[in-house]
Amino acid sequence: MSAKGRPKREYRSAQHEGSPVSAKGRPARTRVRPPRALAALGAALLAAVLVPAINGCAPVIVAAGVGATAVVATDRRSTGAQVDDQSIELKIVTAAGSSYGDSIHLNVTSYNGIVLLTGEVASTAVKDDIVKVAKTTDRVKGVENHLVIGPLADMSGRTNDSYITSKVKARFVESDKLSTLNVKVVTERSVVYLMGVVTRDEGTEAGRIAATTSGVARVVKLFEYTN
Repeated sequence: MSAKGRPKREYRSAQHEGSPVSAKGRPARTRVRPPRALAALGAALLAAVLVPAINGCAPVIVAAGVGATAVVATDRRSTGAQVDDQSIELKIVTAAGSSYGDSIHLNVTSYNGIVLLTGEVASTAVKDDIVKVAKTTDRVKGVENHLVIGPLADMSGRTNDSYITSKVKARFVESDKLSTLNVKVVTERSVVYLMGVVTRDEGTEAGRIAATTSGVARVVKLFEYTN
């Protein structure tokens, strides 16, 4: 109680459990700075999204690493390789989108510097140009070209491909023998492409699981083996 009989108010600062505290008892401010490389990728991604929107063009192009920009410590790739893969995908997507817009359906997946190109394009000339862009992109070690000349896949087909991918990944987890961090699954026209850094036994098991998953037409293994 105060001298005048009124209750004395006490003020306490709320503090999260485990948060650092300064010498004066107040919660210390912790500033987290993202790595410059990831910040640059974020800017590149924003540009890749905004430029087509400004131009009134929405390319049907997908970079597999977009949306998963956090570097994963348990990934068998080095931290630098993970960042490089994200950068490679964005560079190729941006270049292809600038040249061909929504006239192509292109999926770009980079894993440890190996680039997988899948989707549909209108002609051999377009396919060859995209392959050239991929091969001349910095940090690219090799290009696996699986582009198809023909009409673009419809939404139903793409939805089915996504469903197949989810089923294969779920079976990897169920097997308790494979990590989805080390095996990348890409499905296009019901064909499953497997990428990653694995042992030969892991590669064999991944291929077996994918091939016996319902809806899969064919399996293409593009692994980098550790033994």
